[in-house]
Amino acid sequence: MKKHRALKIVGGLLGAAVVVLGGYIVYLYAAYYRLPDNLKLRVQHNQTGAVQVGKTYLAQSYNIGYDSYPPSYSFFMDGGKYSRAYSKKAVQDSLAGVINTTRQGDPDFAFFQEVDQDGDRSQHVDEVAGIRAAFGQQYSSVYGQNYDSPYLFYPFNQPIGAAKSGLVTMTRFKVTGARRYSLPIATNPTKFTDLDRAFTVTQTPTSNGKHLQLVNIHMSAFTKDRSIQQAQFAKLFKYIDRAYKQGDYVIVGGDYNHRLLKDSAAIFHTKPQNETWTHLFPYDQLPAGFHVPTMGLAKAAQPSVRALDQPWEPGKSFVTLIDGFILSPNVKAKSVKIVDTGFKYSDHTPTRMEFELEP
Repeated sequence: MKKHRALKIVGGLLGAAVVVLGGYIVYLYAAYYRLPDNLKLRVQHNQTGAVQVGKTYLAQSYNIGYDSYPPSYSFFMDGGKYSRAYSKKAVQDSLAGVINTTRQGDPDFAFFQEVDQDGDRSQHVDEVAGIRAAFGQQYSSVYGQNYDSPYLFYPFNQPIGAAKSGLVTMTRFKVTGARRYSLPIATNPTKFTDLDRAFTVTQTPTSNGKHLQLVNIHMSAFTKDRSIQQAQFAKLFKYIDRAYKQGDYVIVGGDYNHRLLKDSAAIFHTKPQNETWTHLFPYDQLPAGFHVPTMGLAKAAQPSVRALDQPWEPGKSFVTLIDGFILSPNVKAKSVKIVDTGFKYSDHTPTRMEFELEP
């Protein structure tokens, strides 16, 4: 009798677990959505004026890691420990560091990636609003959503939860239009963990009657399917090639999750890694005339990203360079550098470039 009762209890518990799991799977699929492709975006604090041809300007690209990765942090998806930011104050402190670092650089154009609008992982700090509040009087700003993830109950001891996150682009000049373009992603269940992807385009006028198209992008990092990353590059390259051929200037700023330096292991004194985000950037697929400025970066040996499998430890942590710019043939880079922040505010550091538009 006791054995029969025990079996009923175990069976009941297993049945309840199956119901809960089934309900959660239904929730994931019901809550999941993708924004439509070619979506118009709103501009806030729109400024005036046009970009002058032949004048030198400064651009910055910075993946801020949703302000949740101080030097002591390691991330579970990289083999580390944590899934959420330590506290709301820790996120606010990192956001303040990102804002101060940007102010010190004083860029004319700024591209930010992994900016959370809301998220359990970032303790529900609205980082989009924080950046806009800090720079609203000086810059036009455009926000484009990458993803609005349903609640992910993983890892079980501290679920990463839900997150709404995207890309912020700022310019000191007038914005005449901005749009979001969806990138190819997996259609199988891995779409719940690798998350949605997109790039945004912010157009600003130039003094010769054309436009400078500012493309902000953060490509997939954890997908095991290389064809997904290849398809993302293909869509990006097709867009920027068309924009240039219609007469515009193009600057892409972002995190490509591909290394930009061929001999990274030798440059940064690390062992070669075969991660999804350490493959070489597909230079051979760039549209004709487009280029990625890397002059001086190998000699400077300053990385733009660290691995999150352990806390930051100079000389021991894996580092490489995956953040930077892609330029159309009519944009001339005069200098490019990686800013050494000691990874205080993110697992990335800013990339800055001086450039001019050619007649």
